[in-house]
Parts: sequence; structure tokens; C-alpha cells
Amino acid sequence: MLRFIKMVFLAVAMIVVILLSLANREIVTVDLLPDGLSEVYAYSIDLPLFVVSLASIGLGLVLGYVIEYLREGKHRQMARRKRREAEQLANEVTALRKRHLSEEDEVLAILESAGKNA
Repeated sequence: MLRFIKMVFLAVAMIVVILLSLANREIVTVDLLPDGLSEVYAYSIDLPLFVVSLASIGLGLVLGYVIEYLREGKHRQMARRKRREAEQLANEVTALRKRHLSEEDEVLAILESAGKNA
């Protein structure tokens, strides 16, 4: 059901993008710098308005993903540290089981080893 809802949402979004693109086909001039600074370096390009809009949305999405990736770095670092700790503890448990357990029940083996040490 969730997959169906996702597909419907994507289809509606694509229809909206296509309709907006068809409605905004007029050519606009995109300047690199504002008019006051254009004496230094003047560069402009003529593009359809929908290309400018879609490029702006895409750039915003990419910047958002990059910023979010950098912001979550501390969480990924902590997850790596916890994963290493878990692996070390699992290795330690395995080594202790090999050293201390016999074919008996774990509790009995621990009680026996505690009795021998006392």
C-alpha cells in the first residue's frame, strides 16, 4: 500500500513539474552579478524560466543534502565507536566462553569456576 501511495505521489509531482515547465517556457536573462557590479565582470545567459526554476530547486536539494550530511557527522562517528565497542565485547565474550565453559550448563560452569577460585 505504501508503495502505491509513493507511486501516486511521484506521478502527481511529475505532472505538476511538467505543467509548470510548459507554462513557463519564456526566455529570461540570468546575470551572474547584479547590475551595479556588472562593470567588473558581465556574464549573462538566456534560458527558459522553467530551466532556471528546476536548476534552483536541484541546487537547493543538493546543498540541503550536503549540509545534512555534514551535520550528522558526529552521529556517524559515535555509531562507528559503538560498533567497535560491541565487536570488542562480543570477542571478549567468545574468548571467555571458550576459556571457562565446559560442555555443562553455563550457570553450572560459572558456579564451578567460582567455587574453585574461592
